[in-house]
Amino acid sequence: MRRRLFSMLTAAAVACASVGVAVAGGVAPASASGTAATAAAAETYTWKNVRIDGGGFVPGIVFNQKEKNLIYARTDIGGAYRWEQASKTWTPLLDWVGWDKWGYNGVVSLATDPVETNRVYVAAGMYTNSWDPNNGAILRSADKGATWQATALPFKLGGNMPGRGMGERLAVDPNKNSIVYLGAPDGNGLWRSTDKGVTWAKVTSFTNPGDYAADPSDPNGYLSHRPGVVWVTFDPSSATAGNTTQKIYVGVADKANTVYSSSDGGTTWSRVAGQPTGYIAHKGVLDHVNHTLYIATSDTGGPYDGAKGDVWKLNTTTGAWTQISPVPSSSADDYFGYSGLTIDRQNPGTIMVATQISWWPDVIFFRSTDSGATWTRVWDFTSYPNRSFRYTMDISSSPWLTFGANPQPPETTPKLGWMTESLEIDPFDGNRMMYGTGATLYGTEDLKKWDTGGQFTIKPMVKGLEETAVLDLISPPSGAPLVSGLGDIGGFRHTDLDAVPPMMFTSPVFTSTTSLDYAETNPSVMVRAGNFTDSDRPNDSHAAFSTDGGANWFQGTEPSGINEGGTIAAAANGSRFVWAPKDVGVHYSVGYGNSWTASTGLPTNAVVESDRVNSNRFYGFSAGKFYASTNGGASFAATAATGLPTEGNVKFKAVPGREGDIWLAGGSTTGSGIWHSTNGGASFTKLSNVTSAVNIGFGKSATASGYQALYAVATVGGVNGVFRSDDAGASWVRINDDQHRYGNAGEAITGDPRVYGRVYLGTNGRGILYADNGGVVPPVDTVPPTKPGTPVASAITSSGATLTWTASTDAVGVSGYDVYREAGATDVKVGSPTSASFALTGLTSDTSYTFYVIARDAAGNSSTASDPVTFRSLTGPVGGGCTATYAVSNSWPGGFQGEVTVKNTGTSATTGWTVKWSFPNGQTITQLWSGVHTQTGADVTVKNASWNGVLAAGASTSFGFGASWTGTNGVPANVTCTAP
Repeated sequence: MRRRLFSMLTAAAVACASVGVAVAGGVAPASASGTAATAAAAETYTWKNVRIDGGGFVPGIVFNQKEKNLIYARTDIGGAYRWEQASKTWTPLLDWVGWDKWGYNGVVSLATDPVETNRVYVAAGMYTNSWDPNNGAILRSADKGATWQATALPFKLGGNMPGRGMGERLAVDPNKNSIVYLGAPDGNGLWRSTDKGVTWAKVTSFTNPGDYAADPSDPNGYLSHRPGVVWVTFDPSSATAGNTTQKIYVGVADKANTVYSSSDGGTTWSRVAGQPTGYIAHKGVLDHVNHTLYIATSDTGGPYDGAKGDVWKLNTTTGAWTQISPVPSSSADDYFGYSGLTIDRQNPGTIMVATQISWWPDVIFFRSTDSGATWTRVWDFTSYPNRSFRYTMDISSSPWLTFGANPQPPETTPKLGWMTESLEIDPFDGNRMMYGTGATLYGTEDLKKWDTGGQFTIKPMVKGLEETAVLDLISPPSGAPLVSGLGDIGGFRHTDLDAVPPMMFTSPVFTSTTSLDYAETNPSVMVRAGNFTDSDRPNDSHAAFSTDGGANWFQGTEPSGINEGGTIAAAANGSRFVWAPKDVGVHYSVGYGNSWTASTGLPTNAVVESDRVNSNRFYGFSAGKFYASTNGGASFAATAATGLPTEGNVKFKAVPGREGDIWLAGGSTTGSGIWHSTNGGASFTKLSNVTSAVNIGFGKSATASGYQALYAVATVGGVNGVFRSDDAGASWVRINDDQHRYGNAGEAITGDPRVYGRVYLGTNGRGILYADNGGVVPPVDTVPPTKPGTPVASAITSSGATLTWTASTDAVGVSGYDVYREAGATDVKVGSPTSASFALTGLTSDTSYTFYVIARDAAGNSSTASDPVTFRSLTGPVGGGCTATYAVSNSWPGGFQGEVTVKNTGTSATTGWTVKWSFPNGQTITQLWSGVHTQTGADVTVKNASWNGVLAAGASTSFGFGASWTGTNGVPANVTCTAP
């Protein structure tokens, strides 16, 4: 999907090298100040992706026609990838691209050489308008993308512009591979290289550069982009090896003149006679065995739109055109354009085409085994709204692809896809097909079942291809190590960095999560803000809350007029929140967004953050001014701080454990860097050893009692990179290298508070990276957690009870607790919970027990034992009777759901039962099921329903209820059950 490039702000904040030849591992740009600086030390780090698998648009998949299993994929903002058959994963090829040429991560076309198969070419450039300051380039590699050289072009290329799914516009002559063609956009026509991509010249005899634009009057220069010459196809049968291929076909984004050809090796060109008009040929695929050119057309350039189109074939021997549309444009059933087009090279009469856009109910694939005379569909309507399917989908490797949806028929989840501009059958194996969507890359290895009446299986084939746009990252001191805010797919809670998370954020779902925060001293409390179209979901909020570390979310209310999330901050203890939605005034909420009150003194669209110690302190930044609040965000006042950047993208964060300690990074090319305040923003000092910066974050200290490690995307010693400082910014060490420059990086960065040396880096198109310092041993943690609070026993029954206690604290986080029962000479460990509560079971009735708790940290240190708690279990039934176990199954601000399990503990069947308890905090039952209840004040009585009173010996039943609560939702101390 389309993502606005935040890295254009990144690029403005760091120095850019002059336009020229770029090579992997090339010289980094000079410092922004232009003065010499001492080069920072470097440290070896190992960089890996936090696995999400996919997450963005894959507009192109290219199979080499001569070497089996040599496959490439291109993305619109995340670079290019090569397939690794042994592991069935993708290897990124453009991580060496730095900030000076960040646009090279936009790949508008890719070509793999069919003669020297080690050679591969990339047409690189992200935007053709002002967003990308550089021209495009042709990148060339002679070792399958391990190393690269580049030739800058005199015009821009648009890997993330309209029409990027058409192609391929880059093509190698299959007979004389020194010849390479490029179709250019925006009036630049057709270009050719005769020296394997080293130098390029315009083909002056090709006179139609293409006139189509989605909106020629767009003032932003985005929709006014003209895709231009969009594909080049050679007829390999028109020459012999070593000689220039004579017959060439070219597609142009011109609805009246969309196909051209040359019969003399590109010397002269002419419009192909008799061609269809009114549509743009997105693809042109040649069956050179049967001398047939196929084209798939649409009424727009895509990839988001396209309401009509056709499929045609040209007999290249006779010049006859035949319309072979599965659903012709003249039909009312054609509500889509065609794009994805492929041939089974083992059986060239077998062709497939995809709907370029069919949002509802799903994309459609069509397949023909007779060169388009007849077609079958990948799915068909039976009796509406039901459909039959020629496929099954297995998304177990990427379960989030359901998007948490629960659609009504005829829609299903997961969807086959959308924006299916690339659909490719393996030229060596007709059973394997791959196709790109707006979210992932799918494939199958048993495609031919389509033709025999069976169902073929579609799976994600995307491992290693990470294309998310990362907008925010947090790494709390406990719980999941990382929580992400992403463009297009919302974000995830990452409990395992090397495993795909099961589901994106829901309740509510955001199109993009723009801001994340957690309560520093109560990190299970989290908040996120994000985007969706408010008019589509007027009852949903653009802010959501979690009280279990991001595992589950709920929403409150929101101020009116919000369409985008902006930034949001949580108080250090999680008691309140401050929200600066985009284009809406700043507000604060006490509690979880039940109501919002306008803050005063802080401009609209300010960036907001919280102090990490004092829950009443919040901070804001806007246009060079720093603001502070000491009353929980109710009012802000500008501080006296001066010298801060007035333009550009600016980020700031407060240091955990140090009240009023703030770091600020960013700015523009005229004023960028890193600033530090130790007095709550009253004044800042700029670091002299950092000449420009994009972002800054914090992680675990190098020493047990030292200052947190700083991580920055910055320019230090004239080098743009990712840096760490262990001495509060006095010195820096570079922790990335020239092969891992990640040109679109920096909107999000944070260290890990539990693992010294670990950093998380967000990119715009290459997902989330994390890195460790490869063998540098963290300092030994010898400080144990603090002593846990004295346990409190509640919900006591004849066989169980619940213990709760005040949680311990620890420098690196408490990893768990051990609960012990005193038992004479050797105490018995009865459980090891990760939170400060534990349910005891298996107690003997009418017996005295004593328990205590010990806390543990990740380094294996154990705390002093808590003071003990002693209580007596209740008297149990003799011969007959029952027990009742009370549990809260779900809770939200102001309400909760409870469940009570009734068990016959006697030796004979009951004829009925009665359960009683008293609420400790004034809770009120609003509804109850599977029982009959009365409530007088705090006292509740529940009797069995007519159908569940008879319980055999040992049998159980349950009833549930909904209730309200205010302030505290304590569990009743005693829940009794009686039975005749």
